Amino acid sequence: MTGWRRLTSSRPYELLTTAVAGALLISGCGVLPGASGGSREPVTVMTWAPDTTGADTVSMAGMPAMARTYARWINEKGGIGGHELRVLTCNEQDTATGASKCARRAADENVAAVVGSYSRHGRAFLAPLESAGIPYIGGYGASADELTSYLSYPVNGGQPALVAGNGEQLAAGCERVSLVRPDTLVGDTMPGLLDTSLGRSGRPASYDISAAEEATSYDAEAARALDNAGDGCVTAVLGKGTETFFDSFRRLEPMGSEVRISSVLGSVGQGLIDRSGGPDSPFEGALVTGWYPDAGDARWNEMREVIRKYAFGDNRIDPSDTGVQTTWIAYTALRAVVEAMDRPDVTAGGISVSLNRGTEVDTGGLTPTLRWRFQDMVGTAAYARVVNGRVTFQVVREGRLTAEKEGFVDVTETLVNARSGG
Repeated sequence: MTGWRRLTSSRPYELLTTAVAGALLISGCGVLPGASGGSREPVTVMTWAPDTTGADTVSMAGMPAMARTYARWINEKGGIGGHELRVLTCNEQDTATGASKCARRAADENVAAVVGSYSRHGRAFLAPLESAGIPYIGGYGASADELTSYLSYPVNGGQPALVAGNGEQLAAGCERVSLVRPDTLVGDTMPGLLDTSLGRSGRPASYDISAAEEATSYDAEAARALDNAGDGCVTAVLGKGTETFFDSFRRLEPMGSEVRISSVLGSVGQGLIDRSGGPDSPFEGALVTGWYPDAGDARWNEMREVIRKYAFGDNRIDPSDTGVQTTWIAYTALRAVVEAMDRPDVTAGGISVSLNRGTEVDTGGLTPTLRWRFQDMVGTAAYARVVNGRVTFQVVREGRLTAEKEGFVDVTETLVNARSGG
């Protein structure tokens, strides 16, 4: 025979399907434990994040590690709707080149989605994903581009929601606020977000101090922030540079000063508080705005149990880390959409269609119910894809981030009304 002969009847296919299915059932292959029966194609996804050690780079190695842990757990339960979950991971290296390589690999591997990932280089990775039609579910919000791309499905409001929420948190007790933020395009948007929230409570605009993102000292910026805050508050949103800034600030702060410090999760987290002294940390009493309930909240219990049983002592996975938490929530969203599709095969296009049509994601109270229909989105050009404009207010007490205020605070109105920076 020199070529394949087209079969005009479906009968041979039916016989072949029956025989293969029978063989799989006899051998015990092809059906995951706990599945409802029948053979379903695996779902292959990718999670990326930088796994770096340089002083001027970000490391979020816990996110891919959490993704692999989630896969071990869900596959032991029968997969997602009977589909084995296969997770590919990629070291994004905190560079535009690394982000682009990870995205091109995702396209080459024909993944159904990129889930629970971190990158500051949205332009580098979104173009390859958009070209391949691959949805980006639950990014960390570190890139402004992921809040606008039509294939992005964020589970939080990104850094803009944190800064807007920080303004509202500070407005409750600060007569004056000094804001220290990066001298970047993203940093230029921060005063407008913060000041819109302050203004809604009748507070004056913040004193805006731009600074290099990765400086070795912030003595000059700390002095200006202290002078202009008076007995008010100083908030710094500098990413990794936030720790360096507050080191400079504490050296300059006079004894008996009443100034209160503040930041947002991602710039300050439990790991930093632990490293800097726990209860004796300079962050004791600091106000911190986050996306999710504090790490000690009972709503994280299932995630904690999964980490305990399936991470096998992987010390990269810290359940109090916001990146790990975001990956958990993103995979919760993936699970909801795949189960709602209820198909033998799951494709990138099918996932996007299901999300666009309004598949609801119940995260067990870690976020509001998530849904990505057009009418669910904030709708402004800068934050077009945001469907969750809620944040949480936390405070450092006895070395632990705890809830300052119960429940979520909705800052959607601030996102809509904030003046642009620049």
